[in-house]
Amino acid sequence: MTIPATATADAASLAAGDPRSPRRSGAPGVLRAGLASISLELRAYYRAPDTVFFTFLFPIMMLGIFGVAFESMGEIAPGVTMAAYYLPGMVAAGVLLTGVQNLAVDIAREKGEGWLRRLGGTPISPVSYFIGKAGMILLTSLAQLALLLAFAALVLGVELPSEPELWLRFAWLFLLGIATMTLLGIALSAVPRSSRSATAVVLPIVLLLQFISGVYLQFTMLPEWLQNIASVFPLKWLAQGMRSVFLPESFAATEPSGSWDLGLVALLLAAWLVVGLVLSLLTFKWQRRT
Repeated sequence: MTIPATATADAASLAAGDPRSPRRSGAPGVLRAGLASISLELRAYYRAPDTVFFTFLFPIMMLGIFGVAFESMGEIAPGVTMAAYYLPGMVAAGVLLTGVQNLAVDIAREKGEGWLRRLGGTPISPVSYFIGKAGMILLTSLAQLALLLAFAALVLGVELPSEPELWLRFAWLFLLGIATMTLLGIALSAVPRSSRSATAVVLPIVLLLQFISGVYLQFTMLPEWLQNIASVFPLKWLAQGMRSVFLPESFAATEPSGSWDLGLVALLLAAWLVVGLVLSLLTFKWQRRT
């Protein structure tokens, strides 16, 4: 994604002595600039067709393909179609794509094309910059989620949960998952050496994680050594948590431990959140011009 020129112009106006400058007004100004940045980020995001397709529409398209391709197989359990079975994995994959893939490619491009250096020449705070990024990720992920669930229910006939406690469980899984993936996306943005290599570096990583984490394949079908590798990464646990929301309780027996292990899911996602935060602080460089 390319930062629109208006973003640099807005930052320049702050440098010129705008009374709303974070340098003058402190934390409230930082927050105000961050909230304004969310709007700019959203406009830039939806003006990039490749980004919208591969991070926003991709899980919806994949759910449609799996739902239609395996429709002839009928239900795999009473009331559970193949589309219903794949839905939790696609929800988890959507969080991964929106958080990790989108941010990693986005920030790497901005760094490689010099936009971070331009912003570094203004008094705009890194906090405002990341408020804009995180706000954009949260809002686009919520929009993607709403569209994915509507598509599953209205087009594929998936019966969504009706118990309030399941939706409460979904809420904390989603919020913890999107926070974790956002920080990991920021950390991963330090890996590509240039803006041209960003997609080539990031895309295979997220694609491989989807295949070994129970998104496209039943997790227990994988060899034990591959299950052990996948269990190190957060996508496996997020997908498992989402299955506990959208699938009947009887499906817990198909997990490697025979239960949903929600406490372990929360613990490992939180651990990866801390890892992402530490790596982001260590690897992200806010480039200031001398």
